[in-house]
Amino acid sequence: MRFGLFVERCLEVVLFRSRWLLAPFYVGLVLTLVMLLITFLKDMADTLPNMFNLDAETVILQVLTLIDLSLAGNLVIIVVFSGYENFISKIDTASDEDRPSWMGTLDFSGLKMKLIGSIVAISVISLLRAFMGVLEAHAPFDPTKLFWLIMLHLTFLASGVFFALMDWIATITAARAKEVEAGSGTH
Repeated sequence: MRFGLFVERCLEVVLFRSRWLLAPFYVGLVLTLVMLLITFLKDMADTLPNMFNLDAETVILQVLTLIDLSLAGNLVIIVVFSGYENFISKIDTASDEDRPSWMGTLDFSGLKMKLIGSIVAISVISLLRAFMGVLEAHAPFDPTKLFWLIMLHLTFLASGVFFALMDWIATITAARAKEVEAGSGTH
């Protein structure tokens, strides 16, 4: 019997410590932030010298592109911080006044909602950019592409609503289970 307990304990230690295999993924995501920053700076460097020669639609399209990159960066930070804290280890920044208020409080359900919210925001900006492109006189109109962008956006939106609905149902179910448990403990 002791050998079985020893094997079980060793297996549990290996499984628990295997969570550190996720760390390189988060480091890789930090490198994607560098890629997004380089792309952001490149777009700014390409736009700024011509800013006095650009029409309003081009400026709006460029601003939407920069917002899109910024939202993608926010999405990466949310995944890195929340994923690391939920699955690997707590990030020790308690004394730092700049610690985001959601750090350490965002569970897997909250992470899903933030992710889908960011994806919907990125999708709507891409859709807006496509609509702005349709308004340009020299841009070719591709109704198929526009249709699929709308369908993709609606899919993301519906997914967000369904995620929120599932979380709401899970919360109600958990609350009712606690009520039943509390009620059966008093008798």
